[in-house]
Amino acid sequence: MPGFELFGDEERKEVNDVMAHGVLMRYGFDAQRKGSWKSKELEAEICKSFGCKYAQLTSSGTSALTTAMHALGIGYGDEVIMPSFTFVASFESILSVGAVPVMVDVDDTLTLDPKAVEKAITLKTKCVMPVHMCGSPADLDALKAICDKHKLILLEDACQAIGATFKGKSVGNIGVVAAFSFDYVKTMTCGEGGVVITNDKDIYVKCDGYSDHGHDHLGADRGADQHPFMGYNYRIGELNSAIGLAQIRRLDKVLKLQHRNSTIIREALSKVDGVTFRRIPVGGGENASFLSFFLPSEEKARKVTQEFKDKGIAGNFYWYDNNWHYIRKWDHLKQAISLAPLAPELKEKVMKNVTGTFAPSDEIMKRCISSSISVLWTEEQVHARAKVMAEAILTHSTAKVW
Repeated sequence: MPGFELFGDEERKEVNDVMAHGVLMRYGFDAQRKGSWKSKELEAEICKSFGCKYAQLTSSGTSALTTAMHALGIGYGDEVIMPSFTFVASFESILSVGAVPVMVDVDDTLTLDPKAVEKAITLKTKCVMPVHMCGSPADLDALKAICDKHKLILLEDACQAIGATFKGKSVGNIGVVAAFSFDYVKTMTCGEGGVVITNDKDIYVKCDGYSDHGHDHLGADRGADQHPFMGYNYRIGELNSAIGLAQIRRLDKVLKLQHRNSTIIREALSKVDGVTFRRIPVGGGENASFLSFFLPSEEKARKVTQEFKDKGIAGNFYWYDNNWHYIRKWDHLKQAISLAPLAPELKEKVMKNVTGTFAPSDEIMKRCISSSISVLWTEEQVHARAKVMAEAILTHSTAKVW
C-alpha cells in the first residue's frame, strides 16, 4: 500500500537534481536553481493525474485541510460535520481555524452516513467534510445533494484515498475543494507533504497565498510581494516535492498492484461464510490500499485479529481499539486537552459534540478488520497469505469454505 515500499533510483535522481543546485526552498533563488522547480512540476503532474485545474502543495495533509478551510472562509462560530472514524488530523484542522468539529456516525461504507449528516445540520453548520477512509469514497452523490439542499460547502478529506474514484473522476473533484496527504505511508509519498486541489481559481489563489505567509506571488522579487491577507508557513520543500515527482510517475503501477493483490485476498475471504465486505457506494472506485471486511460479532473480530498476529500475518487493523482513528479512544478531544487554553465557548461546544454516544458506528467498527495491501508481494505470496487468513477466520467460526 504505501509509497515508501517502492523507493529507488527514480527518487534518488530527482533528489540529486535538487542537491546539485542546493536550493531547497520552493520559492525564489531563481538564478541558483538553474530552471529546477520540483514543486511546480509536481503540482502540474497532480493536476494531470487527478484531473483538477489547480493544485497547491503544502507541508502535510493536515496543513492542506487547514489551508483549504481558510480559503473557504471557515472559522469562528462555524460547525463542520465530520465522521467518527477518521484520522485525528481531520478534527485538528477544524479546531485550528476556530471552528467546531461535529462528529456523526459512519455506515458500512466506513464513511459518513448521509442520514446522520442530515440530522446533525444546524444554523451554524457551514461545511460537510467526508473522509474517504482506507482508500474508498464516501457516498458523494448523497452528500452533495445534502450540501446543495442546505447551501453547505462539501470539502473532501481525501488524504487516504489517492487513486480512488467516483463516477470516473478522481475523488476530490466532487466537492468544492479537497485535501490529500503524501506522508510516508500513503499510496504515494513525499516523505511529508500534502496538497489542496480545486477547480475554482479564487480558492486556489487564496490557498497559494495562505500557505506562504499571505504572499501574492505576483512580483519578480519575492521580498516585494504584497500581502492581501494574513497567512501561515505551510510550504513544502523541494526535496519533498522531488520524491513526490518520482512517486506520482509510478502511481498507475502501484494502483494496479494494489488491486491485483486485494482482489486475490477478497476472492479467498468471500468463500468463507460470515465474512462480508465494506460497501462501496454506487459509482465509487476504491484504490485498494486496504481490504476492509466485517465478521459477525465483536468477539470473532477480536479473536481473528489476534489469530492473524499469531500466524505472522501483519498489517491488519482492528480500528475499534485504535488510538488514532476512532472516536472511542480520543480522550484528549473529549476532554478538550490542549497545551494552550481554548476559547471557553469553543471548548464547551467541542466537548458537547464529541462526548455523546455513537452506537451505530460502534456496531460497525467493532466487527471491522482492515488489511493493508502491500505492492511488494508476489502473486504466490498473496495466495499464501489469503489462504492463511481464511483459515484463521475459520478457526474461530463454524463457517465452512464453500
